[in-house]
Amino acid sequence: MPEEIEIDTDKLQEAIHEEIEKEEGSLLRTIALTTALFAAVAAVASLLAGSTVNEALALKTEATQLQAQASDQWAYYQAKGIKAVVLEAQRGVLTSADKPVSPETEKNIQRYKDEQQEAKKKAEEFEHERDEKGKEADHLIHQHHYFAYSVAMLQVAIALGAVAALTRKRLAWIGSAALGLVGAAIFFWALFAH
Repeated sequence: MPEEIEIDTDKLQEAIHEEIEKEEGSLLRTIALTTALFAAVAAVASLLAGSTVNEALALKTEATQLQAQASDQWAYYQAKGIKAVVLEAQRGVLTSADKPVSPETEKNIQRYKDEQQEAKKKAEEFEHERDEKGKEADHLIHQHHYFAYSVAMLQVAIALGAVAALTRKRLAWIGSAALGLVGAAIFFWALFAH
C-alpha cells in the first residue's frame, strides 16, 4: 500500500488567508485612493458651483440696476418729448394767430429734441449692457448646474466607495468608480467646454 501524501492543511489555510488579506488590502487601498480623488474633485466642483452662482447673482443685480437706469432715461426721453410737443403746440397757436414766435421757443424746441435723442441713446446703451450682463449670468447659472450635478455624482460615488470598503465587494467599488468617473467627466466638461 502506497504511503499517503500528507498535506499540512493548517499551512495551506494560512497561505490562503494571507493571499485573501493581500487582495483585500490591495482592494481597500484602491478604494481609499479613488474615494480620496473623488472627494478632492467634489470639493473643487463644490467651490466652483458656489462661486459661479454668486457671480451670476451679482451680474443679475447689475442687470437690474442697468434696467432701472434705462427706465430713468426713457422717462427723461418722454419728458423731453412732452416739453417739445407743448412748445410746438404753443408755436402753432402763435403762428395761427399771426403772432411772432420768439427765437427762444425755437431754440428750446430743438434743445428738447436733442436732449430726447441723447436720452434715447443712453437708454439703449443701458439696455444693451443689461442684456449682456443677463446673458453672462445665464451662462454662469447653466455652468453652475453642471458643477452641482458633478458634485452630486461624486458624492454618490464616495458613498458607494464607503460601502465597497465596508463590504470589501469589488462590484461595489466598480460602481463607485464608474459614478465617480461620470461625475469627474461632468466637472471637467463644465470647466473647459463651457
